[in-house]
This record gives sequence, C-alpha cells and structure tokens, in this order.
Amino acid sequence: MRRDQHHHGARSTDGFMLMAFGAIVFLVIGIALRRVSPIEMGDFKVVYYSTRCLLQHGDPYREADVLRVYQVEGHENPSEPILDRAVKTRFFYPPTAFLFTLPFALLGFSAGKVLWTILLAALLILASILAWDVGADYAPLVSGVLAALLLMNSVWLYMVGNASAFAVSLCVIAAWSFYRERFVVLGVLCLAASLALKPNDSGLVWLFLLLAGPPFRKRAVQTVAALAVLSVPMVIWVAHVSPHWLTELRANMASFFEVGGIVDPAATGMAGRTMDSLVQFQSFISIFFPSPAAYNVISWAVCAPLILVGALFTVMRGRTVHGVWLALAAAAPLSMLPTYHLQHDAKILLLTIPGCAMLWSQGNRVGRLSLLFTCAAIVINGDMFSVIRILLTHSILVPHPNFGSELATAMLTRPAPLILFAAGIFYVWTVVTRGALPIEVKNGQQKGPDHGLARGRSNAANANCR
Repeated sequence: MRRDQHHHGARSTDGFMLMAFGAIVFLVIGIALRRVSPIEMGDFKVVYYSTRCLLQHGDPYREADVLRVYQVEGHENPSEPILDRAVKTRFFYPPTAFLFTLPFALLGFSAGKVLWTILLAALLILASILAWDVGADYAPLVSGVLAALLLMNSVWLYMVGNASAFAVSLCVIAAWSFYRERFVVLGVLCLAASLALKPNDSGLVWLFLLLAGPPFRKRAVQTVAALAVLSVPMVIWVAHVSPHWLTELRANMASFFEVGGIVDPAATGMAGRTMDSLVQFQSFISIFFPSPAAYNVISWAVCAPLILVGALFTVMRGRTVHGVWLALAAAAPLSMLPTYHLQHDAKILLLTIPGCAMLWSQGNRVGRLSLLFTCAAIVINGDMFSVIRILLTHSILVPHPNFGSELATAMLTRPAPLILFAAGIFYVWTVVTRGALPIEVKNGQQKGPDHGLARGRSNAANANCR
C-alpha cells in the first residue's frame, strides 16, 4: 500500500510539472506573438469600444455610435482593413456581458488591456490546475498531460484576448468549487459571470449541473438567482439607451453570417481557413448541404437527441461523483455543436479531463478510448494542429460537386466539429453505460451508486491524504 501511495505521489508531481510546463509555453509564446502581431488583443477591443460607448450613453449595438467612440479614442490604425474595423464596432454579446466588461472600460484602454491580459492568463491557468486537481485523484499523470496540451494550444486565444477564456475558466472554477464544496459563494458568482458573458459557452454545463444531484442542483439555482439580480440594472440601462438592442444585435450577427462573412459556416465563408475557425457542427454539414435552412436543421436534428439523452441520464446518474463528471464531460463538446462557437470556445474541454481520468484509471478499453477521444478533441481544436491544417489545406476552397470531394474537403478543412461530435457521443455513452458503475481509486476504495455524492468526495480526499 505504501509503495502504491509513493508511486501515486510521484505521478502527481510529474503530472503537475507537465501542466506547469504547458502554462509556461502558453505564456511565453503568447507574449511573443503579441509583440509581433498586428491583431494582438483584437477581441478585447470588441468588448472595450462597445462598453465605452455605453458609458458615454451611446447605443453599444449601433455601429455608428461605437465607430464614433472608436475614432475619438484614436487607438487604432486609420488605414486598417474595413473588415477589422467592422468586427470591433459591431457588438454581438448580450447586455449581461457589460456586467463583466464595465470595469475594464472604466480603467481606460491601456490599463484595461493590461488587466484583461493578466486576468485572462491567470484564470485559464487556474482553471487548468483545478481540472487537473480533480483528475489527479484518479490519474494525475494523464490529467497533467491533457491540461498541458490544452494550455500549449491556447496561445492564439491569449494573443487576441478572446472573452471565451473568461467564460470557460469561470465555468470550470465554479464546477470545481461545487464539487469540492469550497469557496461556494465565489463559485456561484463565477458561474453567474460566465453565463452573463457567454451563455452559449456555459449554458449547457449549467443545465447539466441543475439536473445532477442535490448539491449541484442547489448551486445551479443559486447561480441563476444571482445572475438575475445582478443583471436587472444592466438590462434596464441598456434598454434605456438602446430600445431596439435585440434587433440591432441580430443584425450585427447576420452581417457576419452572410455569404462570405467571417463566421459564414458554408464553404464560401472563412470557416476552417483561419485560426478563429468555427467549431459548430453547421460548418461541417454545410459542405454537403450548402443551404442555411438545411445545415441548421440537420445540425440540430443530429445534436438535440444526444443532448436530451445526456440530460435524461444526468438526472439518473448525477448523484454519484463519476456520474456528474461524465455528464460534464459530455456537456463540454456537445455545447459547442448546435450554435455559434469558435475554436476559442472549445477550451471548455477542460471539463472532460476529470471524466477521462476516472475512466483511464480503470485500465480497460473504455479508459483507452476516453484518452483517445479527449486528447484528439483537445489537439484538433488547438493552435498547433490548426496551423498545420491551414498550411496544408489553404488551396482547398470549394469542393467539387460530388460526394468524394465534399467528404475530403470537410474532413481536411473542418475536422474540429467532427471530433467534438465523436467525443460527445462517447461521453454520452459512458454516462448511460458507466455512470452507475463503481470507479476504483488507487487505494482500492470504490465510488459507486451506493456511496452517494458526498461520500464519494470524502473517499477521494482520503485517497489523497493517505
């Protein structure tokens, strides 16, 4: 027993060191890219200028109002491409997002950008540590490798300063807080902030937490209550200065989704050709069915049953430790597929690490499959693979009108939605078939349906202490 504990401790150290190496790569390469790239912190500017516009009692969803602030502040190159300027002046976040972005805009451009950068890096690294912390109860080395891979493949996210880093990180931090039952009030506020900023990133995770056992359900209810209370003043403010904000928001989104637009999922768009690639399932289906009506219906028809099955069995399995984490591992990839998501948003795959570690610790074929699907999802949705893919497929524009050409184009230029779909199927299957089975930890104890959620956490803690 003592030898096993020694080996587990050594693997924990090795796993943490691997994750720390990934964090160092994330910071060093991200900082280096920011020094040479003309688009550094471009996504921060999207939220900054619109929030500044709101502070000056302008309409943050009207391009003309935001453009006025954009020009007066004078931080941008006057000769920049029209598309770049349009991205920064057409706001497409919900009004609740201002809850999070307001402090940065109040600081001004330079101080706000510095604070945004520091918090982005710190929260993503912290979220990776906490995902590893849960997985380390079962397979510390595997958890460290997965966390390191995700961080090393997030340098583009750091460079452009996309808000998804905050939404994802706060969601992961909240899940850890609810599971460990530590800093619960902070966890509730973190999940509320995540939902306020990008509900399309953490909304399905919140739903699965609501459907899980009583401890998680209670925190999910508290989260939505906190979000409602905090959002009321902001929504009233936005509605006052922008009575037609919803119509304007839809128009801004439509301008990007139009044929040839930056988030047009069809073959005529930029999906799969840039580092800000779409990962929603429509970008894969659109190669075969180019009509928006067709690829939207097909995507929902394929993804909705998986989500419903995952939700149903979360209710049934969510009272056990492993049942909850397998459900969250299913929610992470599935949340990316039916609606608008970029590669940055796929960092929510941090939530697959604990479930993967639990399955891997069993040493069977299911565990090996969990590592395969999780690792593939992280890598294919990461920066290194994307760079290689773009370089090798830059000449593939629109496929020839035959199934073979369409299939090759979809597989080569848009593999991210496909692997997310495969990972989602796998983890829904594990919730259905494995969610009620005992999961052994290294000291020989088991966590199963008879133990309950609280006792499962206690056993995991004891395994670390012995």
